[in-house]
Amino acid sequence: MSSLRISALVCALILPYAALAQRPAQATLPQTLEATTLANSQPAFLALDSNIVQHLRHALAGNGGKLDRASLDDADQTPQQADKAWLRQSGYDFAYPANQQAGITLLETFNSLSPTLQQESLARVTSINQNATRGLRQQALVDAEGIPYLYFLADALGPRLGEAFINAYDKGELGKAAALIKASEVSTSAAKKHFNYPRPFLRPGNRILPVPDDIVVRDNHPYTADGGAFTSGHTNTGYTDALLMAEMIPERFVPLVDRGAKYGYSRLVLGVHYPLDVIGSRMGHVFKMLIS
Repeated sequence: MSSLRISALVCALILPYAALAQRPAQATLPQTLEATTLANSQPAFLALDSNIVQHLRHALAGNGGKLDRASLDDADQTPQQADKAWLRQSGYDFAYPANQQAGITLLETFNSLSPTLQQESLARVTSINQNATRGLRQQALVDAEGIPYLYFLADALGPRLGEAFINAYDKGELGKAAALIKASEVSTSAAKKHFNYPRPFLRPGNRILPVPDDIVVRDNHPYTADGGAFTSGHTNTGYTDALLMAEMIPERFVPLVDRGAKYGYSRLVLGVHYPLDVIGSRMGHVFKMLIS
């Protein structure tokens, strides 16, 4: 691929986000980023992070239920959190099959990547996985098991707005938005079957380190994932949810885009996806935005 084509592709990936973003005041941008990123270590932000985990664990356990591995399989937004009845009555066609096929067609050249590039991708995820801090691993576990919900978006809103978002979400005050955001996600299952190559931790001779769950279910069970590697479904979810929320709250556009990117990065921390899986998923998401 020539440098000109690569530059054109980069522009195509960036421009949709730039067009949607409301330009923040230059003087306030550093303070906004400092108050709405996972790197923040202020007590209020740490309390928000803890609250996100607490609400996620409660949602996964259900009403008075016990949180275990089986709870993860049945997890979904509650009728109070998401007004799915309203969404069904709207009759909106999300064109899932067409969008899935369009994504596969767009990414078809990933089927002919050189062995050298594939080895570099494996080496990169191995390095990220092996060198991840405990904090990154715990955040990756929370992101992984929290995929049915929108709690992760609170991170990008800062302590005050983030707490308000969590409370409004659980009370059903965002029911229509929550239903619409989750319904806008296009499954990557068709792409996984089409490209059909193994995840990093399943490759013979891999050096991926298992990440035990010490924060969500808290049973120290190593995180795992099934299905093919390409493309990353969690990355698709992270970008879809974050970008739609960013359109609703443009004042937090930059932190929300950053949070969507970190959601994809968490898959590398867990060793269940290659960087190319994350890149491909983002490309598919941007393409979906362009044709919508």
